[in-house]
Amino acid sequence: MIVSPLAPASFPDLPEIAGVRFAHAEAGVRYKNRVDVMLAEIAAGSTVAGVFTRSSTRSANVRDCEAKIGGAQGAGAAFVVNSGNSNAFTGKAGDGSVAAISDAVAERLGIPATRVFTSSTGVIGERLPHDRIIAKLDELKNNLTPGGIDGAARAIMTTDTYPKGSGREVAINGGSVRIAGIAKGSGMIAPDMGTMLVYIFTDAKIGHDALQALLRAQTDLTFNCITVDSDTSTSDTLLMAATGASGIDVTDSVAFNDALHEVMLDLAHQVVRDGEGATKFVEVRVNGARTNADARKVARAIADSPLVKTALAGEDPNWGRIVMAVGKSGAEANRDRLSIRFGDILVAENGWVAESYTEQAGADYMKGQELVIAVDLGLAGGMATMWTCDLTNRYVEINADYRS
Repeated sequence: MIVSPLAPASFPDLPEIAGVRFAHAEAGVRYKNRVDVMLAEIAAGSTVAGVFTRSSTRSANVRDCEAKIGGAQGAGAAFVVNSGNSNAFTGKAGDGSVAAISDAVAERLGIPATRVFTSSTGVIGERLPHDRIIAKLDELKNNLTPGGIDGAARAIMTTDTYPKGSGREVAINGGSVRIAGIAKGSGMIAPDMGTMLVYIFTDAKIGHDALQALLRAQTDLTFNCITVDSDTSTSDTLLMAATGASGIDVTDSVAFNDALHEVMLDLAHQVVRDGEGATKFVEVRVNGARTNADARKVARAIADSPLVKTALAGEDPNWGRIVMAVGKSGAEANRDRLSIRFGDILVAENGWVAESYTEQAGADYMKGQELVIAVDLGLAGGMATMWTCDLTNRYVEINADYRS
């Protein structure tokens, strides 16, 4: 496998979270000789929150998690995730697979089935061979360890070229709180009130309602601000568990909020950096909009545009495509107030190309791996930022051969 040129140097050294243990195994869900299932055991006394895709064809796993997430807290819990098969658009059989896995995990870990949260990722429309996962549960239980999060990160990969992890340790009220998270995602990335597959763990103490509100707010600032190919998955799931083992209450803690934001944004950026076939990491900044919502429309239109993204892949400073994207966004815009920059380079202003701009300067800038496209609409104070990547021939190759 060719690792993305935008990948971090290595998987980070994540802090162990008291009250959480991990294991991974080869279940052969779709491929042989590949880790493809992970189990996270979460101690009693934990709270669990989640945010999920709003896709109308979301998977059986997502619907099951949605039904469970607001239920009784405090008992032990478990996250079990497989790659290779998304268990989406599998009818009643998909529901049966979720129930079978949940019941089997609950029996082995001695927890209620209502506290077992499952996720599946991979091919859509094929029945999940859940018996292969259940056959590995004893092995998973026996191999549970507090330090196994890196293996769990590898087990949930599909077209990802590297495992994704992020963590923080923050001082709060005279003590220390730890956060660790893992994610998978590479293609079919355009989150809609959810994310790809992301699992975050902390030893902080916080109630369900407060954790749920915090997670949703931070999702809108992180995972809902990225796009690889404008396609929203049927399986997008973000789950977070707080064990309370540190004894430190982080309700309304600014420091905890900031640390969680850093973890979630880091994971979101890693997903973009692993965008299928990506060679450029691109930040799209929009300000001067009539409202923040308008700024977001413009940023999303630029970040999603195949014409913009292919120009970036070809290192072509075709700023006319950015003008196009602004115009199609549906946001209020005025030609003569609009300005465009590539990094610090002023490209266009006052309805025309800037006098100081040269095509060579733009072309030289586009050769970088980390790019910033900035648009000022010149209307008011609305602003938004999104992150995306380029669209290369490799993206087509990956998705043309996905089931081969």
